[in-house]
Amino acid sequence: MLKRIKNPDVTKALANIVWLGLERLTQIAVAIAISGLLARYFGPDVFGKWQYANTLLLVLSPITWVCGAEILVPTIVNRPPGQLGTVLGSAFVLRMGVSAAALVVTWTGIAAGFTDPLVGAMLAGLAVTMLFREPFVGVINAWLQSMTYSKPQLLTSMLTAVAKAALVYVLVRAAASPARFGWLWALEAAVIGGVLMLYYIHRHGGKLGWHIDRSLFRHFASAGTVFWLGLICMYLFLKLDRLMLERHISFADLGRYSAAQQLNENWITLALMLAQTIAPAFVYRVHDAVQLKRNLGRLIAMTAVLMIGGAIVLDLLAGVIISRVFGPAYTESISIFRWAVWLSVPAGIEAIGNLVVLKYQAKFVLLAKWLLALAVAFGVNLIAIPRMGSYGALIGLAAGYLAAASVNFYYIRFRLRV
Repeated sequence: MLKRIKNPDVTKALANIVWLGLERLTQIAVAIAISGLLARYFGPDVFGKWQYANTLLLVLSPITWVCGAEILVPTIVNRPPGQLGTVLGSAFVLRMGVSAAALVVTWTGIAAGFTDPLVGAMLAGLAVTMLFREPFVGVINAWLQSMTYSKPQLLTSMLTAVAKAALVYVLVRAAASPARFGWLWALEAAVIGGVLMLYYIHRHGGKLGWHIDRSLFRHFASAGTVFWLGLICMYLFLKLDRLMLERHISFADLGRYSAAQQLNENWITLALMLAQTIAPAFVYRVHDAVQLKRNLGRLIAMTAVLMIGGAIVLDLLAGVIISRVFGPAYTESISIFRWAVWLSVPAGIEAIGNLVVLKYQAKFVLLAKWLLALAVAFGVNLIAIPRMGSYGALIGLAAGYLAAASVNFYYIRFRLRV
């Protein structure tokens, strides 16, 4: 055990997990504070529109994820250090071009009246985050992930989250228009991107040193296409519940459902970030099939225990959390939240199993998996939502997660035969 702890990869991973935990706790606390402020200030109807605007953003954002971390991180790990500037520069230009195009398309759709006017006004500010999240934050974070050293990004994220919460409070006290709040999210993304760029420059002798290589640019654009489509399907699956619920329930009821789900998604994100931070040390750099299967078994067991333990606590405290955070207008959110938190178990297990798919760049497996999950969730929602409302949407999510996890396990069994 002592030898394992002294192993540099294990030490870095453990430190990364500690910072990850601190960042997640901070983000959860900030999300609860901001959600409570906005839910009480907006009321269920406007809060439902705010949540729907965020849902549209999270459906649009994957468009900017061309050449995602599943392509970029292994490329950084496997290339000589001298090529780092070329790798990051090529990825940055590609992502910035796609992000700018996505923003223009979004603003055009808003101007054309494709959404509710207030939803569109909120989305206009939120959409600017696409210019900073993937081109700046995403590229630098991929570099940090390749070193199993996410502390700079996590620390910056914590500080800006606290500052954003303070600014939300100021706008609430000033009785600002609901449309103005989206611009705070754009400001946060710009600050994080700027700080991380300055950190990278500091670590490289005061120079950015990024260059574009046309062949690498074309490789990123083509090699990542299937992964990109897979991630678009994944986020459509994750937000399909709200997209389909909007057609069957009022914005007020959607606000109550989204209040519960927003808290739950912050908890589920822990599993996804845990998978990302441990991937380079325990999956990507392990080439022995026996050792890799052993690592996966331990990671799945650890994630399951963590998610089950957290779900039990959140289930027991659901009434206290919802009533204290959102107030009496959201009492219907309590039972939704109690059921929703258990989605973290299949979500966490799926995230760990997905690492093998990413390690071996099984892009068609990834695409097929999320297409299957999307199709299963759509089919279940089509039947369950008209009959069960919000609870039908939760059943659809559960069915989709189980379908995705099943594909992961089948691929692991096929790929790691020994």
